[in-house]
Order: sequence, then C-alpha cells, then structure tokens
Amino acid sequence: MSNQDITPPQVITCRAVVCWGPDQPLKLEEITVDPPKASEVRVKLLYASVCHSDLLGSRGKPVQVFPRILGHEGVGEVESLGSEVTGFKIGDVVVPVYIGECGSCSNCKKDKTNLCLVNPLSLNGLLRDGTSRMSAQGKPLFHFLSCSTWSEYTVIDASYLVRVDSAVEPRHASFLSCGFSTGYGAAWKEAHIEPGSTVAVLGLGAVGLGVIKGSSILGATTIIGVDLNEAKRGKGEAFGMTHFLNPNQSEKSITELIQEMTGGMGVDYCFECTGVTGLVSQAVDSTKPGGGMAVIIGAGDENELHINFMSLIMGRTIKGTIFGGIKPRSDLPVLFDKCERKEIQLDQLASHEISLEELPNVEEILKEADCVKISIKF
Repeated sequence: MSNQDITPPQVITCRAVVCWGPDQPLKLEEITVDPPKASEVRVKLLYASVCHSDLLGSRGKPVQVFPRILGHEGVGEVESLGSEVTGFKIGDVVVPVYIGECGSCSNCKKDKTNLCLVNPLSLNGLLRDGTSRMSAQGKPLFHFLSCSTWSEYTVIDASYLVRVDSAVEPRHASFLSCGFSTGYGAAWKEAHIEPGSTVAVLGLGAVGLGVIKGSSILGATTIIGVDLNEAKRGKGEAFGMTHFLNPNQSEKSITELIQEMTGGMGVDYCFECTGVTGLVSQAVDSTKPGGGMAVIIGAGDENELHINFMSLIMGRTIKGTIFGGIKPRSDLPVLFDKCERKEIQLDQLASHEISLEELPNVEEILKEADCVKISIKF
C-alpha cells in the first residue's frame, strides 16, 4: 500500500506545554496539530526529555520567536505520513534530530563534519515551507529547532527523523536523541580520543556523562569529572569516571586543580559541557601545551567569550561541536546497538519521570540535587 492509498490524516487536538513569551511561565494548553504535508511525518510522542537548551529556548535563545513549543528530545510512533515520504511507515518508532543527513552533499561525504548542507540546523521555528503545523487560541505556534517534543503530537520533516531499533527502551531512545549522544559523540567523533588519554569533563549532566562513557569505551585511562554537586560523583563513576573534583571545596581554580591531578601537565582533552562562558578559558588552560584540545559543547546565554591567546599560541586547540559530531542516520544506530548489547546502560541517567501536567514546573525539578535527566511520559 502506498502512502497515497492511506486515508488522509485529519487535524488533531491534543495537549502541549506552550511558552508564550521570553521568561513567561510554561503553560499546559490544548493545541491543534495539522496533518503533515508532503515531506512530513506526524508523530505521537511516547516519551520526551528535558535539555538545558530547552530552557534557553524559553528565554528567547537562539532566536526570539514566540509563542513556541519547546522540547527537542523525544521518541514516538509514526501516526501519519505525507504523500512523498519514503523509508517510514505508520507505527514505526522514531526519534527526532535537529540536523539531518542527506548522505550526498559535500559535508555529508566528509568525516570531519556532521552539518548537512541539504538538511541544516533550523532556527526560525518553522518547517521547510515557512509555516507551522501547530496552533493554539487562534495563533500559530513556532516549533523548536526542527521539532517540538513537549506535545502529545508533533509534525517533523522526514529528513529529521531516525528509526529506532525495537530492542531499545523508549525512554532511553529519548535520551539518545540529543544530550547523552552529544557528549558521547564529542569524545568519539570530535576528539577521536586515543587509548591511554587523559580527559577532564566540566559539568556532569547528561552531556558530560556521555563524554565520560565515550572516553571510557575509547580507552581513556584518566577521566576527571568536575561538578559543584557532590551527588554527581556516583553518577560519574557509574559511567567510567576515575576522579572527581568539586571546585567549591578548594580556593584554587579548576585549571590549577586539574594540573595538580595530572602532574602539572594538564589533560589531553577537556570538555566544557555547562555553557558557562567563563569556564571556556579554564578548559583551554587545563589541557597540555603543544597538543591539548578543549571541546566546547554547552550552550549558554552569552554569545561572546574571552580566551588568553597565549594559551592557543602554546599549541592548544579549541573546537566547537553540535550534536557531538554525530551523523544522525549513520551514527545513532551504533549507539542504539551499544544500548541493546548493554555496553551503554542509561538507567543511571534517568533520575526523574514526570507527566506533561508536571512539566510547567520543570525548572524547580532541575534544581534538585539528584536531578540528572528528566523524562516525560505521555
């Protein structure tokens, strides 16, 4: 049966959490979700999760477009398909991604980048034709990046979807659609960590724990986790961390503490996962002269930073990454397979499970000391 033979999908009314303006409270609303157009898929969410980038979105980052439905991590089932969609069928379990992979553009053919030129990162909150499929109170709602997962249903261009192996637990698949995969990929695809390397990770949220796990699997022998929250020590150790630093317990800088722990030399790789711009220069200075690399993963409120140019002249490098260098359709199946074979176990990542009704209070939940990753069950 072709997609054209299927009964045309209808408008759906469902619930979603809407952000009506910068720094305004999140509100649970009844919204309308239109049918998918030719190249699009409508997805019924099973789980979504919370990333700090969503909170940046609630403050109008990276662009001021409101009202909007946040959320870019999730997993769901294909509910309906546009007439031109191939490679998916109704009932498929899929995760959204915010960059695509066409496989044929000059960037997709290179190993050094995951930024597809045909299916780029979208920041305007609209789908390819410049419109939205979601509305509430008679007003169109902007999507977040290439999707909006804080909704019972969402519409996504098929180029930004990846099918999930049925053996992967849905909640874990949601975590792999951004945060953990971003960290793991930064170690694997960006830093290309070698066996015997020394690594420092600033910030032990889902991204930082992903870096730790990737570094451990790739053979790093010293993995230093840095966080102000003592409760993160156990989480880091569960994913392969060998040493833990809490900067609040010393008057020394993070750089000094890492250098002391590495015989004064610094680490081969330092990953900045918090988005705090003041930590970027410390990440650079925490690496070895003549070859150390700082990988910047976290996004923050500030767009500019200051770095001591002497640190770079001494042979260090600084590298930015989006989605950890992961190519969605080539690389995510590798992580799904590692989960299936228990090489990656994400149970330790999941700290809170909430309902859509509880989501408007998410910032308060994130402040809890034991909070690592929040999943939203639909």
